[in-house]
Amino acid sequence: MPRRKRKGLKRDIGVDPRHGSDLLQKMINVIMDSGKKNIARTIVYDAFDELLKRNKNDEQKAMEYFTKAFAQIVPAVQVRPRRVGGSVYQIPTQVDFERGRSLALRWLITAAKARNDKTMGLRLAHELVDAYEGRGGAVKKKSDVHRMAEANRAFSHYAW
Repeated sequence: MPRRKRKGLKRDIGVDPRHGSDLLQKMINVIMDSGKKNIARTIVYDAFDELLKRNKNDEQKAMEYFTKAFAQIVPAVQVRPRRVGGSVYQIPTQVDFERGRSLALRWLITAAKARNDKTMGLRLAHELVDAYEGRGGAVKKKSDVHRMAEANRAFSHYAW
């Protein structure tokens, strides 16, 4: 049996039962801690219910709101360290779709945890609202990563 995973084989995680979205299902899986999926579902659905309230109970608009807020967080570039001749350079590289999505989910959840709202569902909802409006911790993290890549653009010729 090979020790390494074969590249390109992605496990299908399905869609979430309430809205039929694979992105919401991925968010539930990332929020899940110690296998407690029902608690993670409650958190994500509380946040989505808050978005529904903001969009006058129109589920279609709430889902568009969620996807646009999430798209504001997904990075286009990242920096990777590379050792060249005894010194380490931060080399900007493009982010592929899956990596960008996972980074955005991680940043969104970390920023939501740092907020001061009462429940995690409200924290996540308010972070999504801030992301939709172009502010908040997750959007700041994305802009910091983009700024770092722009500052190290001179080293992009080391990417091979």
